[in-house]
Amino acid sequence: MKNFCITGIFLLLLTGSCSKARLDEINTDPTKLTENNYDPNSLLSQAQLKYANLGYYQLLYQSTMMQLLASTYYYYNNGDKYINVGSFTDYQGRIFDEGYMDASYIREMQRLARLKDPVAYQNLIAIGDIMFVLILQRITDTYGDVPYSQAVKAMQGIKYPVYDRQEDIYTQMLNDLEAATQQLDADKPLPTADLFYKGDINKWKKFGYSLMVRIAMRLTKVDPEKARIWTEKAAGKTFQNINDNAILLTDASSFNSQNGTSLALRTYSDYLEVRWSKTLIDQLRNTNDPRLGIIGEVPKDGLAKNADQNLTGNSDASVQLGMPNGYDLQGGITDISHSPDYPGGTGTGSDFAPLGKYSRPRTGMYLKLGGPIFVLSYAEIEFLLAEAKVRGWNVGGTAKVHYSNGLTGAIQSLAQLDPMAAVDANKIIDFVNQNPLDETNTENALNAINTQYWVTTGTDFNFIEAWLNWKRSGYPKLVPINYKGNVTNGTIPRRLIYLSTEILNNPQNYKDAVARLAGGDVLTARVWWDK
Repeated sequence: MKNFCITGIFLLLLTGSCSKARLDEINTDPTKLTENNYDPNSLLSQAQLKYANLGYYQLLYQSTMMQLLASTYYYYNNGDKYINVGSFTDYQGRIFDEGYMDASYIREMQRLARLKDPVAYQNLIAIGDIMFVLILQRITDTYGDVPYSQAVKAMQGIKYPVYDRQEDIYTQMLNDLEAATQQLDADKPLPTADLFYKGDINKWKKFGYSLMVRIAMRLTKVDPEKARIWTEKAAGKTFQNINDNAILLTDASSFNSQNGTSLALRTYSDYLEVRWSKTLIDQLRNTNDPRLGIIGEVPKDGLAKNADQNLTGNSDASVQLGMPNGYDLQGGITDISHSPDYPGGTGTGSDFAPLGKYSRPRTGMYLKLGGPIFVLSYAEIEFLLAEAKVRGWNVGGTAKVHYSNGLTGAIQSLAQLDPMAAVDANKIIDFVNQNPLDETNTENALNAINTQYWVTTGTDFNFIEAWLNWKRSGYPKLVPINYKGNVTNGTIPRRLIYLSTEILNNPQNYKDAVARLAGGDVLTARVWWDK
């Protein structure tokens, strides 16, 4: 693994962020940064921005693997059809690469804070530990065994960090998270460049315990008793409503701080060929979900109007149509025109739009360059607590109430993306009442809860979390794509491939980790907790 600690500082000074007003004040030699001439707070905002703002890193794989989005564009074959296309496989290592860069910002922030004044920076240091766990959970859940105990410690002389076993990583993450959350103290100085909560320590405490629930619940298949103990420990101290949602606001005025997913989907071919999946749209329609008339729009007729990002599409629920995954525009048997119930395109001749009748993510809501990014939501945690209750755990409340809270919070939260997504309160109540949790048996309940988790994370554009929870829960029951040339034997990928340069930069530890994977460093291997 690369030595990111010093490199991260250089990059910080060369790039913008949402805290650019603070960054513009820095006028120091980046080779001589010390606790006396640098405010460590700025490194928190940089880590938060980079962690949340992934763009193509989640679009090319998780968004379409989870049949939330669908695409005919060749660039998306990796996730939509499970094909390792050329150099695009490098994207599979980006969560590893970028994640450890983010972690290096956090550890450097903490180093400077401890040197400067460990008492005054107590909250910043504790938030750093929470952020480190947040970052590393996504890395380990994506790949399996990864560096944790020796991660980003090049300054301490560790250039070749060992890949810890995921079982050990989970034990350490839970312990680290508990210790950090208990260190938070609202009476101590607050962080000044916090992009999640603007330094609100009470919200950070709820975030810490909510993250604890998510981490614990990942263990339901492999260590249910440990999952129970830690979920019960956090219950009652988690998010209480959507105002606790962890959301990062991006900055449309600075390219480096724009919403990366919005920016990617505004690319010409992406805008024309990425659509909501049939699987998701059918789920919303079959349950009379009010989100159906909120999240999508059908473009105006013709190729030119399909491509015009200033033209508002038709968001009426009755016309929304999801596109099936696994098709292309190559003219062969897998061309979208050969898909069952293909509706035809719009326009004629050179103005023909073959995907013109399919629903795309609503431009004004999802593709704002300064649009918000969901990091962790109240709805997600309520669904997890509903599952915990179904399992008979002591987390307070009832499964039905937690499930209803999750549904309500999920729909309400969309208005945090844009006011146009606000749903009338009575419509939300009616939908929740018409869709109570099916507790006739455990399987029905787990299916309902985790299907709604999938809908929630998908409509929040939190595609990585949708994939990770699907791996854990097995719900919804997705039908895999079996496209010619796929590398998974027609199965949905269970992990991504390690960063390709690790074989050169950290060869022995990389080889040791790969040897512990059943099948090796491939998409079909499973991480420890994914049994």
